[in-house]
Amino acid sequence: MVDGIAPERERQGAGMSRMVGSALRMMLGTLASRVLGLLREILTASFFGATRSLDAFYVAYTLANLSRQLLAEGALSASFVPAFARVHKRDGADAALRLARQVMTILTVACSLVVLAGMLVSPLLVRLIAPGFTGEQAVLAGAITRVLFPFLLLVSVGALAMGVLNSIGSFFVPAIAPAASNLAFIIILLAFWEGGAIWVLPAAVLTGGACSMAIQWAWAGKMGMCLIPARPDLANRDLRETLALFLPYAAGLSLNQINPVISRVLGSFLEGGVISVLNYADRIIQLPLGLFVIAISQAVLPMLSRFDPDDREGFRIFMRDALRFNLFIVTPAAIGLVMASRPIVHLLLVRGAFGEWAWEAASGALACYAAGLPGTACNTVLMRALYARRMPKAAMLVTLFTVCANLTLGAVLMRFISYRGLAIGTSCAFTGAAFLGGWLVSRSLGVKFGLFDIRWAARFSSSCLLMAGSIALAQSAVPYPDGAAFFLRFCWLFALVLGAALIYTGLTVLFRCPEWAWVKGAFGKKRDLKTGVPE
Repeated sequence: MVDGIAPERERQGAGMSRMVGSALRMMLGTLASRVLGLLREILTASFFGATRSLDAFYVAYTLANLSRQLLAEGALSASFVPAFARVHKRDGADAALRLARQVMTILTVACSLVVLAGMLVSPLLVRLIAPGFTGEQAVLAGAITRVLFPFLLLVSVGALAMGVLNSIGSFFVPAIAPAASNLAFIIILLAFWEGGAIWVLPAAVLTGGACSMAIQWAWAGKMGMCLIPARPDLANRDLRETLALFLPYAAGLSLNQINPVISRVLGSFLEGGVISVLNYADRIIQLPLGLFVIAISQAVLPMLSRFDPDDREGFRIFMRDALRFNLFIVTPAAIGLVMASRPIVHLLLVRGAFGEWAWEAASGALACYAAGLPGTACNTVLMRALYARRMPKAAMLVTLFTVCANLTLGAVLMRFISYRGLAIGTSCAFTGAAFLGGWLVSRSLGVKFGLFDIRWAARFSSSCLLMAGSIALAQSAVPYPDGAAFFLRFCWLFALVLGAALIYTGLTVLFRCPEWAWVKGAFGKKRDLKTGVPE
């Protein structure tokens, strides 16, 4: 065996095992958050129903949540994490901590100014996002928005701590922080709700945000990264780079927020109920999206950022393997959602006013969204690659392509296949963006990823096709009992999902898919990424 080849392969395998282990820990924490989030929504609906005051709260919360996605967990993560990871690898933990503390100062000051400005212009923001609100409803929404704006400062500090923790290999605590936030929300709601008093909701949101921030900040301190503000050194190259990348990434992410609006705008020209069924389908698809895609992409970013810019071959191999693992996890879930969309929607939603047409429409939309899940997953990881290689213009180009393709395809296809055209347009837009992002990253590296070599593609596609065949055979032999009691319907769907998962697992193990070696390595000893030997 040629000297150096085996250690190099071992090093690459250790890197993938570490990424897989990080992603699995995030998936576990995310699952807890999603379950508590569902309970939170159930309790809110039970206590408040559907009222004008609750509408006012949701408008205010939408503004707060948008600022979180855009600034705290979006642009901040994309610009800070790569810089922090590089400094940590190049100059050590002390230099990385100094950078984080300087960013903490700038972040606190900037967010405080945004919070003050938002509180002053909250009535104007409400008129922009909810122009139909008038009278007391508009006043209430403006007041709640004003109260909720400090939420941005809380989640921004939490997001900074999350970026630090992810970069030093700590993923589980940041993943369960949203679960703690939801738990705090539920406790406040149960303890102080009385007679539909709407103000308990913003109090619960702020308490949850403070808990999430405190957990991550305290854990960062325990890990030796105490994030106290320090005077910014504007001569620091890494600090300047972080600040320079923040605005382009924020602009690109702002553009990306148009995508959820497109389906609503175009759907308003179709038959009544279309916007609602698209929203129901989107809520279902968010579970695998948040559980798998976001977890993997969060684990990938700090690892990509550690690569030397000149190590193009190492970056290419890691990206190829990360994309393969992404497809390995997400594709069977997408196939299951497409083939079992009707039973899934029926079990979760069909009751009361949710009738036959809504069942068929939501099932069709879910299947169309699910078909684009692998492309969306790859696009998310490739966007992290663009962030890691400091390519903000390329990232914005990919986002602009997604918006334009989504709008164009949706507007054309809805004329022929109604709401399905809108869902297909979204799926095709993100899949096309994945190809564009892959091409841009490949061009930056000067080499192709080599994602679909014959051996890997044959093993993977054979496993997926045989699993799909087993699902079709099972549904044909024992059809979904839509007229049975809830427990029997749940057992049918659970058995279908479990059987398909076992078949896919067995086939991929039988075909010796390399992803299982990474999973196995994730549960072994951690390895140093430079040497590939146990730490």
